[in-house]
Amino acid sequence: MTGQMKRDIIILTDPGQDQAAAILMILGAADAFNVKGIVATAGNIDLSFTVNNCLKLLELAERTDIPVYAGSPRPIVRELVTAEHVHGPTGLDGVELREPKTQPAPESGVAFIIDTIRQADAGEITICSLSPLTNLALALVQAPDIAPKIGGIVAMAGAYFEVGNITPTAEFNVYVDPEAADIVLNSGIPITFLPLDVTHQMLSTPERLDTMRAVENHCGPALADMLTYSERFDLNKYGWEGAPLHGPCVPAFMLEPDIFSGRQINVSVERHGQLTLGMTVADWWQITDRPKNVFYVRNGDAERYYQLLLDCLRRLP
Repeated sequence: MTGQMKRDIIILTDPGQDQAAAILMILGAADAFNVKGIVATAGNIDLSFTVNNCLKLLELAERTDIPVYAGSPRPIVRELVTAEHVHGPTGLDGVELREPKTQPAPESGVAFIIDTIRQADAGEITICSLSPLTNLALALVQAPDIAPKIGGIVAMAGAYFEVGNITPTAEFNVYVDPEAADIVLNSGIPITFLPLDVTHQMLSTPERLDTMRAVENHCGPALADMLTYSERFDLNKYGWEGAPLHGPCVPAFMLEPDIFSGRQINVSVERHGQLTLGMTVADWWQITDRPKNVFYVRNGDAERYYQLLLDCLRRLP
C-alpha cells in the first residue's frame, strides 16, 4: 500500500457479500482510511438486514468504534428492488456471524451525512459508495450547501460495455434508485465510477478464494465462505472461472489508482426508458458535448487487485 495521507471517508453500503469484502478491505487499510461512519442502505436486501450486517462485520473485525447509521428504507420515488436471489435471505449467507451486541447510532444516515460534511473542512470527506446512492442524494437535496464541501465520490455504480446485471441494460446499484444517481451525477462533485466494465474483470477464481481462506485470522476465511455462497449465482449466469468481485474495486482504486485505467467522460442515467430504465449512458467516445462529470474506470489488473485485498485482510483479526 502507498504511504498516502489518511483519508476521511463515509461508507454507503448494503452488505451483501461483495460489500462485506469492501468493508473488510477498508478496515484492513486503517493507515489509509479514517471511517467517520457507515450508512446502511436499502439495496441488496431490506434495510433492517443491511444495518445488522454492518454491525456484524464491524464486530468480526473488532472495529465497533465505527458508528453505523440507518439510511432510507426505500428509494426516493420507486419501490425497493432487492437481490436475495444472489445474497441469500440475510444478505450475508455463507457464514455464521454472531448477532451483534452493538446498536446502530440514533441519528439518521441522511442527517449524519449532512452534519459530518458541514462540520468538516472543504474537501476533507470522501464518499465511498458501494450501494444505491439514495442517502447521498437525499442529503444533497436537503442540504445543497454540502455539495461544494465533499472532496469526491468513489462509487461502485453503472455499466456500459458490460451492459446490465439486474436488467439487460442496467447495473443494480443505479437501477434500484436511478433518480438518486441522477441527482448525484448532476451535483458538480468530483465523481469516480467503478462500473461492471471493470468489476467483471476481477474474478474470484477457486485459487484466489483458497488463498483467502488460508489467511490465518477470522476475517479471511469468513469472507471466503461468504463469497463461495454468493458466487453460485454468477458462475451459473456467466459461466466464467470465477464470480466478479465488485465492491472492493472502490477502496482498491482509492488505495492504488494505478491498478486501474479510465477517462473523464459524461455519464447520464436513463430514468424513463421502458427497456433501459437505470441504464448509465456513458459517452466514452465523446459523441456529445454534455459535461464530463465522471472519471469512468474501464480496466484493471486483477492480480494486483486481489493481492491488495489479501494484504488488507491479513491485517485484520
